Amino acid sequence: MPRSGFSILLTNSLVGVLVALVIIVVLSSLISPYFLSSYNMSVVARTLAFIGLISVGQSMLLILGELDLSLGMIGGLCGVSAGMLMVNIGIHPAVACLMALALGALLGFINGLLVAKLWLHSLVLTIGTAGIFGGANLVLTRGVAITGIPSNLQYFGRGDILGLPVPFVIMLVVLAIATFITLKTPFGRYMYAIGNNAAAARMLGIKVERIRILVFTCAGFLAALAGILMVARLGTAQPSIGESWVLPPIAASVIGGVATTGGVGTPFGAIIGATIIGIIENIIVLFGVSPYWQGIVSGVLVVVAISFDAISRRYIRREE
Repeated sequence: MPRSGFSILLTNSLVGVLVALVIIVVLSSLISPYFLSSYNMSVVARTLAFIGLISVGQSMLLILGELDLSLGMIGGLCGVSAGMLMVNIGIHPAVACLMALALGALLGFINGLLVAKLWLHSLVLTIGTAGIFGGANLVLTRGVAITGIPSNLQYFGRGDILGLPVPFVIMLVVLAIATFITLKTPFGRYMYAIGNNAAAARMLGIKVERIRILVFTCAGFLAALAGILMVARLGTAQPSIGESWVLPPIAASVIGGVATTGGVGTPFGAIIGATIIGIIENIIVLFGVSPYWQGIVSGVLVVVAISFDAISRRYIRREE
């Protein structure tokens, strides 16, 4: 029997989220005449880039069946570290950024190592490491922003390439690489296998611990990249960078069809989810609504997305 349109949406979450994105764009353009302006689209794209980079890393972890709540704090700490290396110590910006990226990868590696070797629950562990990384940020800066970021670095946060914001272009490149890895390489297949059943994957000879460590390391690297780009955009290394990067990437991943139980979804879906969140938050700003509502919106979207995921899974099992 041919499946109805509703059943197709339930069993293919990416189709559903793409339809939702189109509807939201159409409604937003009708609600506000400024929404589709080139300036506003540039603002949305530039803002999306930072959450998008974190979402790519978070989505890969969720596919693996893990979760990292410290990515925002890693991004903030690495952004501040890059600023301190450039301004306070006088290291060349390129070298300082490479060192900050290495720090992000190291912090992600530490998270992965603790999860893989000590069998710690990633959710509980990263709550603790988030506090450590956030505290280290405040210790280094004493709560004071670092100013004097070199202007040549600021281009990577404020500049454009062919009319597109540089951070957005960087995010697209990262997304293409991550999507290729997850969908077209043995490493990606191992990630899905581990997310579906880690014990079975281990019996098949997959190096489960090694894959976990590598994915956590990649997520830390992407968080550091987002933090550095935010420093470049602001022109200062703010201690508050990353504080708002905890819930939105998780919401974006879940909205984009990445299952919280692992083994399902793609980084591309996570970016679509991040785009939906970004557009909704942009409409809130265009209407002059308090930005404090953004947290509520993200929370509601997470609840709705998780509920939809649970309903669709029950529907699929019933159909089978």
